[in-house]
Amino acid sequence: MRTAVKRRGTTMEAKAMVKQWNQMRAQIIQAQVAPALVLIAIVVLSTIGAFDGASDGAKYLAIGVAAATGILATISQYAAIREGEAMLIDLKSAQNPTALSKKIADSRGLLSLSAIAIVGLDIAIFALVVWAVLG
Repeated sequence: MRTAVKRRGTTMEAKAMVKQWNQMRAQIIQAQVAPALVLIAIVVLSTIGAFDGASDGAKYLAIGVAAATGILATISQYAAIREGEAMLIDLKSAQNPTALSKKIADSRGLLSLSAIAIVGLDIAIFALVVWAVLG
């Protein structure tokens, strides 16, 4: 049985919507790669004491790079979450939904919680980066 949502003259099947949902989830995960690598570098450098003798300029550069990559990742993650919420609305209104599409459509609360967690964790991690670099 086909599950479809009609939007602006086009019909999107539930299978295609689930595929798009998975792509949006992958975007959120991929947006975390660059900041994770920056954080790894800062953790390693702070662990070996590289910031102890570094100039103020070098320290502020490390903090600035961490902030920039974190902000850009947060924007990307937030956009993917916002688009994901729209997808959940479409999935909820699908005719004859499958068990999988029902589960995904019911996950809006978890998606909203993810948005809150992303912002909260970003602030906490940035504070730790500043502490580690300026120590």
